[in-house]
Amino acid sequence: MGIVTDQSPATLQPAETGLVMSDIEAFAERLNSYLEPEQINLVRRAYYYAEQAHDGQTRRSGEPYVTHPLAVAGILAEMHMDYQSLMAAMLHDVIEDTGIPKTALEKQFGATVAELVDGVSKLTQMDFETKAEAQAENFQKMALAMAKDIRVILVKLADRLHNMRTLGALRPDKRRRIAKETLEIYAPIAHRLGMHTLSTEFEDLGFKAMHPMRSTMIDRAVRSARGHRKELLNKILDALQALLDQHQLPGKVMGREKHLYGIYQKMRGKRKAFSDIMDVYAFRIIVDTPDTCYRVLGAVHSLYKPFPGRFKDYIAIPKANGYQSLHTTLFGLHGVPIEIQIRTEEMEETANSGIAAHWLYKSKDDVINGHHARTRKWLKGVLEMQERAGNSLEFIENVKIDLFPDEVYIFTPKGRIMELAKGSTPVDFAYAVHTDIGNSCIACRVNRRLAPLSEPLQSGQTVEIITAPGARPNPAWLTFVTTGKARSNIRHFLKHQRHAESVALGERLLDKVLTGFETRLADISEQRINSVLAEYGLELMEDLLADIGLGNRMAYVVARRLLLNDSQQDQAADEHAQAEYESDAALAVKGTEGMVVSFARCCNPIPGDPIIGLTSVGRGLEIHQENCRDLSQRKVQPDSTLQLTWDKDVSGEFTVELQVELEQQRGIIAQLATSTNMADASIDKISVDERDGRISIVQLVVRVRDRLHLSQLIKRLRALNGVMRITRLKN
Repeated sequence: MGIVTDQSPATLQPAETGLVMSDIEAFAERLNSYLEPEQINLVRRAYYYAEQAHDGQTRRSGEPYVTHPLAVAGILAEMHMDYQSLMAAMLHDVIEDTGIPKTALEKQFGATVAELVDGVSKLTQMDFETKAEAQAENFQKMALAMAKDIRVILVKLADRLHNMRTLGALRPDKRRRIAKETLEIYAPIAHRLGMHTLSTEFEDLGFKAMHPMRSTMIDRAVRSARGHRKELLNKILDALQALLDQHQLPGKVMGREKHLYGIYQKMRGKRKAFSDIMDVYAFRIIVDTPDTCYRVLGAVHSLYKPFPGRFKDYIAIPKANGYQSLHTTLFGLHGVPIEIQIRTEEMEETANSGIAAHWLYKSKDDVINGHHARTRKWLKGVLEMQERAGNSLEFIENVKIDLFPDEVYIFTPKGRIMELAKGSTPVDFAYAVHTDIGNSCIACRVNRRLAPLSEPLQSGQTVEIITAPGARPNPAWLTFVTTGKARSNIRHFLKHQRHAESVALGERLLDKVLTGFETRLADISEQRINSVLAEYGLELMEDLLADIGLGNRMAYVVARRLLLNDSQQDQAADEHAQAEYESDAALAVKGTEGMVVSFARCCNPIPGDPIIGLTSVGRGLEIHQENCRDLSQRKVQPDSTLQLTWDKDVSGEFTVELQVELEQQRGIIAQLATSTNMADASIDKISVDERDGRISIVQLVVRVRDRLHLSQLIKRLRALNGVMRITRLKN
């Protein structure tokens, strides 16, 4: 690439790229306002290095490639980012596109800059099956890097912004793919970091690339509407400014433009016409202190009548991304709605630039202000999700969920405020308080009343979580939780629970076969176990047992490999093990094996029924009745079935489906429910089908302990007046 990696920094010279020498000098001139001369020289050195590294490379537009890193550094310079961020921006594509290793950058520019560049670089040396997997792995790598140094994401956001600004040179399909990724990930991240200006530009550029026709039409309509309402806009603006002068309140009033993607989202999400959205006039009032904000609020409320319930105080309770402002909506001239935001200059700067506002990079030893503290807290949550995610695709799904822009503010019983994503439930709240609270949650009180765990929470509610020792997450929670933290913790717990249960079942299945050889797993040498594990490409015996429990490997085949070595003995062992596997020495089912043992819905076996087990890959052991018609119709391999029996200490409740034929009469369904309850059974589902106006067929799904309990229930139901026939349904 025309660069010597061990060359002294002082000897680096600009390559022949066609760039005018003044480009970097003009950029360096801009940095004089806030960087030291030595720091500017280091940025200049990084530029020359990148120029040589990318020598001969061009962008799709035909420009020298080095114009891109220079533009990225320019975006960061507008945010007044530190010199190391600007150096990383200059070098951000060197590792990925030129083959220069991270160690060479570290030698030239130091470990910090090299780490920043590496954090932004994609994983180019790995092969991925799908683009989605590649995207997820690259994002996961970047997330880990930005958790160590937040500047990684700021460099990446600037890189993405320049790419979005220059999308026109790409193919339409590639434009749409990059725009989709920007709208789903990078715009929400910018919003989460409080960088409103960046987030808005991402959304408008992404919208234009994804839906060019819609973007053009809305843009044209906005320009037209702006001209029509200019007179009224100026009247309101003058009235607000005169009000400030009258009350001697220092401040400036400005009209607030709605961006195209925001208009489009409101039209789609709230099903509003364009005219309804544009009829709302938006203004921003910038003042000197928070105290003045509240005084201005009182003044504007005296000028125009406020809308009830439309006032929000984000100064007392800032948003999760650090945003602060007062929001109110008023009835203006001729009843026109006026949205007003009131904030200080500092709040305005933070709202627009977020974490990059007045940037002073803080190390772990420095005092961290509120905004940085919130960002660190969010990044810590991202790290926790990464640790608990099964793979990169699951991780990126959880992060996307966690990037919802809207929040609700919930109080703990002690008055602490918790920020949660809109639509969050008490389960989300429990996990936000602490992972252990979420895992052991069994019920909740919302504003001191018992409420369902799936109920969406509203801002201002007080939530109390009720826990119980030994309680564990319910898989059904995954259908209604909203936050990434709750989702990743539930999945993590269930995954580990399933693993432990599959190991226990695998050990029982393997011991059953080994018993036929008059031996036990404990009697097999460690050397032989390690040899078999190496054959299967596994590290731990626990993993092998889990595979057996999940049905991924057959117990008798594993037993054969553990016990014997030569081929003649292998054949004898195979016959012996197969015979033992199919023998009458049945495996006892306790009912407490967990998720790796399931009871087939086709025949609903209960304790007392003759049963048989079916092992299937990845699902563990499925229990059927021996005479299950559904099982007999399947093409089941003989070695995947297993003789089972019920353990004498079997416990739990088991599902049974009954069909009750009865004469129609008032209150008969209520009598059925009462009698079921009196028999100490519970109803899961009940449905009624009327026949010829005289007879009703009731399908009753109930839970019982065993066949004796079922017999007692049927006897009680038959005693009811009007019940003609009761049948237990199978298949």
